[in-house]
This record gives sequence, structure tokens and C-alpha cells, in this order.
Amino acid sequence: MTETARIVFTPSGRQGEVERGTTILDAARELGVDLDTVCGGRGICGRCQVVPESGDFAKHGIVSSETHVSPPGPSETSEYRGRRPLGSERHRLGCHASIEGDVVIDVPDESQVHRQVVRKRLDVPDIEIDPVVRLYFTAVEAQELETPRSELDLLRDALAAEWELDGLVAPLAVVREIQAILTKGREITVAIRDGSEIVAAWAGFHDTVHGVAIDVGSTTVAGHLLDLTTGEALASSGLMNPQIRFGEDLMSRVSYVMMNPGGEADLTSAIQEALDTLIVQLATEAGIDPHNILEIVLVGNPIMHHLFLGLDAVPLGGAPFALATDGAVEVRAPFMGITSCRDITRVYVLPCIAGHVGADTAGAILSERPDEADDIHLIVDVGTNAEIVLGNREELLAASSPTGPAFEGAQITSGQRATVGAIERVRIDPETLEPRFKVIGADAWSDEPEFLHQTKDITITGICGSGIIEIVAEMMLAGIISADGVVDGTLADRSTRIVADDRTFKYLVHDGVPDIWVTQNDIRAIQLAKAALYAGVKLLMDRRGIDHVDTIRLAGAFGSHIDPVYAIALGLVPDCDLDHVTSAGNAAGTGAVLALLSAAARGDIEALVPTITKVETATEAKFQEHFVDAMAIPHATAEYPHLSGALALPERRFANAAAAGGGGQGGGRRRRRRAAAEN
Repeated sequence: MTETARIVFTPSGRQGEVERGTTILDAARELGVDLDTVCGGRGICGRCQVVPESGDFAKHGIVSSETHVSPPGPSETSEYRGRRPLGSERHRLGCHASIEGDVVIDVPDESQVHRQVVRKRLDVPDIEIDPVVRLYFTAVEAQELETPRSELDLLRDALAAEWELDGLVAPLAVVREIQAILTKGREITVAIRDGSEIVAAWAGFHDTVHGVAIDVGSTTVAGHLLDLTTGEALASSGLMNPQIRFGEDLMSRVSYVMMNPGGEADLTSAIQEALDTLIVQLATEAGIDPHNILEIVLVGNPIMHHLFLGLDAVPLGGAPFALATDGAVEVRAPFMGITSCRDITRVYVLPCIAGHVGADTAGAILSERPDEADDIHLIVDVGTNAEIVLGNREELLAASSPTGPAFEGAQITSGQRATVGAIERVRIDPETLEPRFKVIGADAWSDEPEFLHQTKDITITGICGSGIIEIVAEMMLAGIISADGVVDGTLADRSTRIVADDRTFKYLVHDGVPDIWVTQNDIRAIQLAKAALYAGVKLLMDRRGIDHVDTIRLAGAFGSHIDPVYAIALGLVPDCDLDHVTSAGNAAGTGAVLALLSAAARGDIEALVPTITKVETATEAKFQEHFVDAMAIPHATAEYPHLSGALALPERRFANAAAAGGGGQGGGRRRRRRAAAEN
């Protein structure tokens, strides 16, 4: 009998049983994993590099080890011919390394054909530039034999006389710079932080100094490099969070630490190395020396916050979700494992709000400033753990809801992240039940003549988050699913796209290789995710004593690509004037940029965060009630006057009478949707 082994690929999560001795490349092909190769497995191109992982991966039920892969042979060592150098001693060639036991294999971003599209963008409002680091040029008096003084004292005198800067201090590393410069000449430019500390020096006149703002997300890490003197953005880049190989969602990473003593060090070093890599990447793109970067600002959710600071994140995995610290943190770059900049470069981390509402939400608040508004604002960062902020200048409330990874493609049959070839927009004809869609990498819809030409080099591989939201909402609008999310099997007589799937039915979105389906289980996963988010919003509305919101801002890399109409149609957020439901872009990253460019902004957010009312959804009695009602699409009882102006909502029809709650019927007879919803 042939022996088999179980293999799990990250970050895709694809897994299966393969015969022992199968190469990793062949296993990837068999399981539909995105692993690059040009030479066809001859070990020449070096594109199929992977990293076998070691540890107890409880989420996958696997104890993985590097020894469960065949040892490196000459083709991966002394005789290696790959045009792409091996990334490290742990990197293996997928075409030569074979599987000898149960193993978790990480496919690095650079080894994927369809690399992650990091969509977080920079969109900064007008701001008065007031960075904590400023440049000052001065001429220092020459040394006199009769009254010799230290070079540092002479520099202090010059800065006091010319710039009225008193009481300056300088660390030893900068004193060395100052001495070396003034030995050769008497003109010098210094960078001074917070008006009190000399943190860098250059000979002669120097007029640029740089900073980096980074949003450390659980899936992607997005950064921006800026000129601190002008506020100009010089480079923007991003990369996948390497912690994904330890778990796609945050709780999986906490579980990894709990199951693997010392695992927290692996997670911390992985993200810190990624931060250093991203900073070098940004500096290279901008054509500057990383040593000219003197300030770094970071935001992230509480678990990421604790992990990149080297704090224990395990207490955040269960009640009472205690933070190690909720205040702003300031450290030198080497403490964070960032070695590409100067040793004196400072890292500033925005404060956290609560155990599941982190520095990224503080950044979003700093970007959106709901505390300065009269109208009620709702800010939602849609992700594996949705952060919610509600209120205005009178009071702000914050909470998080455990939406899970469904919106990012996990737990969905044909789900995937936002890469080229992913379906991102969907419309379904309510008469024929035929779909049309758009994919990332092409502008045309699938029913347009240009589509085949634009996608001739693109494989349509699955559905990303925005597409998943739209197709479930469209299935509701077309009557394919009932309000309680049940696929109507009687429609199989009308359309071959509705097919029996064991005891339920599924819907065929794309007939190709691979076929792309939406199953009953997929719809349930989306219902659970969106109900958790809506219930969290309703809890905050209850606490504030309101029945509507005036403005909704959808934030985050994913939230910024959701069509507001479909966010409401699915029931992610309450009904609202559609003109007031807009994308906030990467609000967390924007907040980090604001904190980088403005010392006043740092003071504002540090003062504001302690005043925010924190609501813990897990302990609220009404959460379950709101959750049950929100399982319906869009909702069991809520009215949708604004949404009805853009879409013709079908009658609320429940396959299960118990799911109807107290809602009754709503929306009226189905009509053709207005043209605006088709764009």
C-alpha cells in the first residue's frame, strides 16, 4: 500500500494528501497552489523556492518539521544553477525537494505567479507640516587656543544664538558625527528631535530628512516614505505579512504561540525582519540612503502591535483581553529589529484603544476625526477582525467584531485574496440568472467583446472579498437565495447554473478551469461574518441611543474596495444615505502618515484615546439577538428606505419560517434594478 503524507501550503491554505516522495512542485500543481516555475522543474530558474516550516500547527492538525522534506542534494547546494539565488539556508527548490512526512510549506510572495496586490493607498488630507524632527544649518566658531571648548558645546552655542535652541543633548553616536564634521569644516546641518535632542549631523548644508509610516496589517504590511520637510510622499510599497505561515488569522497566530514554546520569538522576528525589508524597499524606490530615515511611525491591531513590539500576545486571545500597554510607545529602531536605519532612528507607535481595538483604529480616528463632527459618523475597518468606531464630538464609542477570514477568501470554496485573475465585481440577470463579472487585471465585463482579449494571459482563479460580497447580494436580489440565505433548488429547472450539491444547492459563477462555485456553505460563512459586524454596529448604536447613522466610512485595504451599495445590500452596515457611504481608503495608514508629519497630531490622538468608550461585544447580552436578526440578507427586520432608492429589493422570503424573526415582509415586488447599480 502506498504511503501518503499530508501537506498544507501557506498562505493559500490549500491542503491534501499526496504520495510520499512527491516533489513539492508536483504537489502544488496537484492541489492548485500558485507556485512559480519557468524551467519546468529543472532547477535552473530558481523560481519555485519554498520554505518548510517546523512546529505544532493546531489549526491544521499537523506537526510539521523540515526533516519531513528530503535533505538538500547537490542541485540545491554545490551544483545549484538557479538564476535566482536561494533566499536562505531554509529555502528549498520545490522541483527537487520531495515530501517525506506531514509538512506545512510556505510559498513566499516572490515565488507566486500571481503575487499579492497590496492595495492600501495614501490619501492624506491637508495638514500643517510639524514633524518631530527638524533640520538646522549653522556655522560653528573655530576653536581658540586660549579658551578651548568641546565641539559639542560650540555647536550648542551656535544653535542657541542662531535658532534659539537651548539645552540640547546628543547621544554618543551623534557626538562622533559632529566631531568628524567639525574637524574638517565649521558649517554643519543637524537634525533635532522634539526641540531637545540632536539625532543626526551632516557636513555643510543638508535640506532633506525622511520618515516612514507603516500600517502593519495581519495580511499585508503597507508603508509610505515621506520627506519630513515638505510632506511629499516619495515612495509607497507593501509586502505580505510573513506571519501568515504561522496562521492566516490572528487567533491562529496566538494559538501557534500557545502550542509552541518560544513561538512568540518566531512571530516577532518574522514581522520585524519584514519591517526592515520594507524600509529598504521604500528607500530603494525613492533613491535615498536609509540612514536619512530618522522617524518611523507604526500602527497595527492589538495582536500585531504586541508581536512587533515583542510583547506577549497570548492574553489577547481570551477574556479579559488585557493589553500589556495601551499608551503610545516610542523606542529606537534597533530595539524593533530595524537595522537598515541609524541606531538613533525612533519608532513611534500610536496608542491602542482596547484589547481588540488597536493602534490601527487610533490611526483611522486621527485620519477621519469623527471627534470634530456634529453628525454621527460610523467608521468600519472590514477585516478578519472588524474594528468599529461610532460617534461625534460629544462621544466616541469603539468595539470590534470577530468577522473571521471569510471576506478575505478563506473558508470560501472558490475564495482567494485580491490577485490578478480574481473575480471582484458581479452582476446577475434576475430573469435569466446568468452572471457577468469583472476580474482583477482586466477592465471589461465578462459579457463584453474585449474581455477575452484582456484575459487571454489571465487565469480566472477564484473570487476575492469584494466579489464575494457582491455575488451573495446579487443572488439575493435575483431571488436565487432567500432572505435567510438558502439557495432555492427549484430554480434548477430555470438555470443550469444551479446544481444539486449533496443535500443543498450551489451556483456556478464561471464555467472554466477551474469552475468557480458559490455553495450553500459559502453563503453561511458570509452570513456569519456580516452578522457579527452588523451586530457590533448595532450594539454601539444601542449604547449611544440612536436608530440611524449620518455618515459611513468603509476603511482598510478591503473595505476601500467594497461597493457601498452592496455593503448595505448584503447587510454589512445599516441603511444610510448612499451619498454618505464612502471609502476611507487606508485610514489607518493615513493616520500613521499624519502622526509622522505632525507632532500636534500625536498629541491629539494620545489625549483622545483615553476618552473613547470601549464596548466589549463578547460580554454584551444583546449581541446574540442582533446577530440572529443580522443573519438574514440584508436583515430580518430592519427597513431600507435609502437602499430601496438604488436597488429594487425583492420581497423578504424566508425558506425557514423561524428565521423571519419579527420582520414580516419588506421591499415590495421585484423590479429591474436601476442603471446606477449596474456601474
